[in-house]
Amino acid sequence: MIFIGFGFLMTFLKRYGFSSVGLNLLLAAFGLQWGLLMQGFWHLTDGKIKVSVLKMINADFSTATVLISFGAVLGKTSPIQLLIMTVMEIAIFSANEHLVTAILQANDVGASMIIHAFGAYFGLAVARMLYRPSLRNGHENDGSVYHSDLFAMIGTVFLWMFWPSFNSAIADPGLSQLTAVVNTYFSLATCVLSAYAISSLVEHKGKLDMVHIQNATLAGGVAVGTCADMNIGPYGAMLIGLVAGVISTLGFKYLTPVLASKLGIQDTCGVHNLHGMPGILGGLAGIVAVALGKKDGGSATMQAAALASSLGFALVGGSITGLMMSLPFCGQPPDQNCFDDSIYWEVPEEEEEHEESLAHADHSKSKAEA
Repeated sequence: MIFIGFGFLMTFLKRYGFSSVGLNLLLAAFGLQWGLLMQGFWHLTDGKIKVSVLKMINADFSTATVLISFGAVLGKTSPIQLLIMTVMEIAIFSANEHLVTAILQANDVGASMIIHAFGAYFGLAVARMLYRPSLRNGHENDGSVYHSDLFAMIGTVFLWMFWPSFNSAIADPGLSQLTAVVNTYFSLATCVLSAYAISSLVEHKGKLDMVHIQNATLAGGVAVGTCADMNIGPYGAMLIGLVAGVISTLGFKYLTPVLASKLGIQDTCGVHNLHGMPGILGGLAGIVAVALGKKDGGSATMQAAALASSLGFALVGGSITGLMMSLPFCGQPPDQNCFDDSIYWEVPEEEEEHEESLAHADHSKSKAEA
């Protein structure tokens, strides 16, 4: 999910595929190591960080927050800026995760709050700090072509297939883990139907929008995360998935343009619609489920505090990180080079075009001499 799912989901930009997959790999590889250290500092054993499968999974989770935030600033940041964001975000995430799980003892097995909502609003806060007025009316490369959307669907399908394992990875073995898998399964399946239905309703002549299908079909997995291991039943999981698909699709259609024009938040991938709002929905669903007694020993007050904590850490931490990333030494790309691989990568197509132009120039010169 981390390396293929997130990486290919962001390849929809027509001239930013190398960076989407390549920088995703860089940030994930760095984030896994940094996350293991940052989370390890909160759980020292005799002054040492013990490595286990569970801690490696949690480090993997910490990396997911960075990749979600990466989607909000995709195409508008340099590798140096993204590495700074990785260092800051995982450190802040680790503090919030310790507060939510160890101190508040809230339930968030699928991490709707501490990963999805946190990563989305952290990224949106960074995007606001890095606002580019000249991109208010769009950019010629900020869009997709047929094959780039097809590549992005590879990421969608990978994420959709493996989301039940993501939500159940740290659940208690046995019944809790099985419940997490089943609830995620039903929520995802229902979310797909609602996303397709709403996309067809809001688009011209009842056609489907590939942006909605790539993203909103995954919102059910995000939203059911907090109460994935709770006894909410198939009906509860399907209801969460239904609502998630609706709000995510409507967000892509109507809310993203408003955020850009009114609030100055240029959300490239629409992480607010896939991770932000569904993450909050998951947090609210968790509060209701615990209040209804669907989780033994749970506290609705602590669930609410966990959601507030995740949003607070994200917005404040993201704003500070965005200010740091805006410093001159970070090498932010100029507006005209946004959403373009060629500023950081050797692009074969450009080399071929360059060689063809040189050959054409030589041919013209030879004709002139003749």
